[in-house]
This record gives sequence, C-alpha cells and structure tokens, in this order.
Amino acid sequence: MNRRAKPTKPHARGAEASLPAATPLRIIGGIYSRRRLEYNGDPRTRPMKDRVREAVFNLVGPSVLGKHAIDLFAGTGALGLEALSRGAARATFVEQHFPTAQIIRENIASLGIETGTEICPANVFVWSRRLVEARDIPWVVFCSPPYDFYVSRAAEVLALLERLLAAAPAGSIFVVEADKRFDFATLPEPQAWDIREYLPARIGIRRSINEPDERDR
Repeated sequence: MNRRAKPTKPHARGAEASLPAATPLRIIGGIYSRRRLEYNGDPRTRPMKDRVREAVFNLVGPSVLGKHAIDLFAGTGALGLEALSRGAARATFVEQHFPTAQIIRENIASLGIETGTEICPANVFVWSRRLVEARDIPWVVFCSPPYDFYVSRAAEVLALLERLLAAAPAGSIFVVEADKRFDFATLPEPQAWDIREYLPARIGIRRSINEPDERDR
C-alpha cells in the first residue's frame, strides 16, 4: 500500500530551512556572549544563521553602541539581543505571533535585561505607520521578514523600509536580510547600500542615515 507523504508546513520566514528544535541558538559576541536563547523550532521563525549574524555584526562593528535597536519581524529576538549584548542602549522587538513574542520575553528575562526593552506584539506594517518619529538617539534597524514577503507583499516591504528610512534619526543604521528576489536598487539612494551575499541570504547595510550633507555643515 502506498503511503501518502505528510504535507510539510511552509516556512513562514522564507525559503531557508529553520534550525531544528534541538539546535542551540546563542548570542555570539559582547557581554552576553555564548548565552543560550530559547528557540522551539517553530517554522514561523527563521533565525538568521550564526555565520550570517556574526558577519553582520563584524560589518556593523561598534556602530551599535548607544543606539536604539529595532528588531522587525523579530522571531526569537536574536538580532536585537545581539545588539544589546554589543552595547545598544535599548531595543524594541516587533513580532506579530503571540507565542513567538512570548519566547522573546523569556529570552529577555533569562538575560535579566527587562529594563530598556520593549516588545510590540503587532503587525510590523501597521506598527510602522503608527510610529512616532523618535529623534533622541540613532537607530540600528534589523529588517528580516519572511523571504516570501519580497514576492507576496513586495510593495508593503518597500513602503515599510522607505517609511523608516525617512523617519530615522541622523546616524542610524539599517540591516536588511532578503534573498535574491529583492532588488536593493529599488530603495532610496541604492548606491549607499553595502550588499553582501551569504546564500541564500542577501544582506544590505545602510549606514549614517539622514546625516547632513558635508556642504550644509
């Protein structure tokens, strides 16, 4: 008798396979280096692979110091927590899926850093439209949506990034994780993005957002 194969669940955060539930997820650098983070293997999340996360923070370097980390489509919160470990002043985590947002709370609690963190269990696109411009300290924004969004919600993703780029305080940094389906040339000032490939991921980094022109100083 032929057995019908069980259907597999789609990976909500893209084509890259999620880590198995047993795979440890850890902070890579900074004061919380090697501290373990909770991750239950839920396909709704797709933690950035360790090698990619390490490469991103090597590129961004000490620029996260004192900044407000904003982790969009936060999943486990690994990017925002990594930024805090490396000296970010505070962090906001935006994650629509309530059980996943609870994992972020658990990870924050395990590190003892409730002060200076905020979890927004909200749709990122809606949240961004209600965002009040915060110009006290620069941001470091991590945008790592489901890869499928670059196809099914491409216009919304582009509008999201354009909105935040326009609102960001001077000196902010943006880190965008996508795959080959996203054309970074569609973003404002495409020549200013540093694009790196860690297949299947493509990483775009934009530094010094909204800095005044040298001629205006």
